[in-house]
Amino acid sequence: MRHQCRTPQLGRPADQRKAMLRGLTTQLIREGRVTTTKARAKALRNEAERMITLAKEGSLASRRRAIGYIYDKQLVHNLFEKASDRYGDRKGGYTRIIRTVPRRGDNAEMAIIELV
Repeated sequence: MRHQCRTPQLGRPADQRKAMLRGLTTQLIREGRVTTTKARAKALRNEAERMITLAKEGSLASRRRAIGYIYDKQLVHNLFEKASDRYGDRKGGYTRIIRTVPRRGDNAEMAIIELV
């Protein structure tokens, strides 16, 4: 039973799910917006906001945690340089999810997740 287990399964084993979320987080920080399914976007929001919070903190330990999660090391350095300027006055809510039209093949709910 999965009572009160709020982690979205996304139809994948844990290792594949974590790798997919790491890839989507890296892509979101690099591009600024990603088109994906609504369920993946909601799961991605937690990870992306956690990385931006680490970047705002700016300590060496948080930088090492971010490098361990995001695939591109140079992208982490850029994020840590720009995060305090871009998100310094915000206390959270660094991403926005916009629903779009359903996917043509299987009618899955699609969404665009972007950095604010």
